[in-house]
Amino acid sequence: MNIFRRYIGDLQVSNRWYLLLGACVILFFVSFFWDALFPVVRGVTCMIFSLTIIDYALLFFTARGIKAGRSVEPRLELGQENEVNLSLVNRHWFRVSGLIIDELPVQFQSRDFKLRVIMAAGEEKRLSYPLKPLTRGEYGFGYLLGYISSPLGLLQRRYRLAEPVTVKVYPAFRQLKKYELQLTATQNNTAPGIKKLRRLGHSLEFEKIKEYVPGDDVRTINWNATARSTNMMVNTFTDARQQQIYCLIDKGRNMKMPFDGMTLLDYSVNAALALLHVALLKQDKAGLITFSNKINDVITADRRSGQLHTIIETLYRQQTAFNESDYEAVWAMMRRRVTQRSLVLLFTNFETFSALERQMPFLRQIAKNHLMCVVFFQNTLLEELHHSQPDDIEGIYIKTIADQFAYDKRQIVKELRRHGILSVLTTPQRLSVDIINKYLELKSQQMV
Repeated sequence: MNIFRRYIGDLQVSNRWYLLLGACVILFFVSFFWDALFPVVRGVTCMIFSLTIIDYALLFFTARGIKAGRSVEPRLELGQENEVNLSLVNRHWFRVSGLIIDELPVQFQSRDFKLRVIMAAGEEKRLSYPLKPLTRGEYGFGYLLGYISSPLGLLQRRYRLAEPVTVKVYPAFRQLKKYELQLTATQNNTAPGIKKLRRLGHSLEFEKIKEYVPGDDVRTINWNATARSTNMMVNTFTDARQQQIYCLIDKGRNMKMPFDGMTLLDYSVNAALALLHVALLKQDKAGLITFSNKINDVITADRRSGQLHTIIETLYRQQTAFNESDYEAVWAMMRRRVTQRSLVLLFTNFETFSALERQMPFLRQIAKNHLMCVVFFQNTLLEELHHSQPDDIEGIYIKTIADQFAYDKRQIVKELRRHGILSVLTTPQRLSVDIINKYLELKSQQMV
């Protein structure tokens, strides 16, 4: 059976062979009316079959063949371009050409992915292609197949070049390094992506007393320490640390809305991971709560070793539910388990003012004990309609509806502000940067 599979099962006949054989059939038909053509057609047909045998021998009776491998990271990033690398080696003594087909995971719904290759004898070639996963979970690659032809191009030999492999798609963890660099740049007043923030006054945390040097703020002079010393002494302060930062992620049906192939939950997961990473860098405690019609996951705010890994693994398995979110359960849980005043960032999506009104009593209860910030999304499609200039009745009707939704979003912001609740209204693609900016702004204003 293995011999049959090697010599027959992997054999593919090319289109060139079918075209040549079809031409011979036509010429044989013509030779019935023109006898002088028959010997020529017979000779051409015999030559085609002879070349086919030679081509078969070239492809199947050479021990070297084609060698290849697939290199893919065991963890891919959600919503980011991930590189898949292929390495090929032609160990034949002649030039080969053909197709390389990688059986992509079913999540990409791609059944026509192929790469054409031409390789000289002994040549090594490296190919790569990007993949952008839009959902979290396990992605299974199938076989890496090669359909290789000799210079004759009459037959093809199928190679299984790489075995199936399974990888996992996590939230955008590599982006954490970018935000870390931007945070460092912000502190040096040279941030390219995160805006600069003017620090207001001093943090509440005293650091040390040091000797005055030109340039120190004279308002920080410690007169008692100066009186006991021969030099002028000043107080120095540092950013408040060990504050609790909680991300509350709503997984109800309102977070199922898609944008550029990803759901609002996926954008929230990426932004929450980036924010909590920055919070840990700022020496604050990071915590996470996810919920829909019930409380799903609770990670108590901490900054111990391995906290970020725990958060990544928890965010990896989050899925959107189609249930109505229970904010009363969130308030009851936080009253029991989050006793220290914390910065609470709620990732949700209120499309209408009435949707906010139903949950406002519970948001106000949470805001009594914590600094609360509601993060929700602008509908970019409705924003485009809101700024459009329609020229027919249907367009005017659609624009009126879009105007009402835009008005509701502005009213939501005003209502939250009226009850002392902060808000961030942003687009999905700017969510991570805007939410980190908000956190740094609150830190600079000593609100956290």
